Amino acid sequence: MDTTDPFKPNYPAPTAMRPLLGLTVLVIEDSRYACEAMRLLCLRSGARIRRADTMRAARRHLQVYRPSVAIIDLGLPDGNGADLIRDLATAAQRPDVVLGISGDADSEARALEAGADGFMSKPIVSLAAFQEAILTHLPEDRQPMGPRAVPEGEVEPDPIAYRDDMVHVADVLEDAQDMRTLDYVVQFLGGVARSARDDELLQATDALAQKRARGDAAASETAAIAGLVQDRLADKIAI
Repeated sequence: MDTTDPFKPNYPAPTAMRPLLGLTVLVIEDSRYACEAMRLLCLRSGARIRRADTMRAARRHLQVYRPSVAIIDLGLPDGNGADLIRDLATAAQRPDVVLGISGDADSEARALEAGADGFMSKPIVSLAAFQEAILTHLPEDRQPMGPRAVPEGEVEPDPIAYRDDMVHVADVLEDAQDMRTLDYVVQFLGGVARSARDDELLQATDALAQKRARGDAAASETAAIAGLVQDRLADKIAI
């Protein structure tokens, strides 16, 4: 008797060189630079990628299709990524893998508490670490067959993507009217600067974060960040 299920999805078989072949990864991330790194990691791993830069955009995606993997930044411009993790983790059509990401390593506990399968701390540029974070939680029938060599190397996102992030921050700072906006700048720039290894901008962002944590006024720190962002926008090459 034929026991083949005609409605079972027909995924391309993953291989040792492309262990994520057949997967669709939804990356919910507002940083162009971080998302470009994810695109390169998916490309080299065989996965397809879709991107949403807000929770609202992500929910629109999820109304249309179910990704194999959801990678969710905890700091999004229109809400807390942990809320979306919680919704996906308990959904009837749950992705095979739900991962939280953040430039703040202290966010791991929040991601796991919300129901994430795992967590990746930015910068996310290692091919081996990216593949392992997903493969560890995949069902056995979606795993590549046989031995698999651990890939070497890191991806290098296009510096233009970093400049796009600087444009975004400049726009946000220009319209900043409240402390919540500054908190968003802190979490966004912290992850971006760490990913791009921009130590000067990271130090300035940390200084603003410390002032915000104490509830102190931070006009000088905000002005310093605005100046550094404009310096990077003035460069033809952002990094």
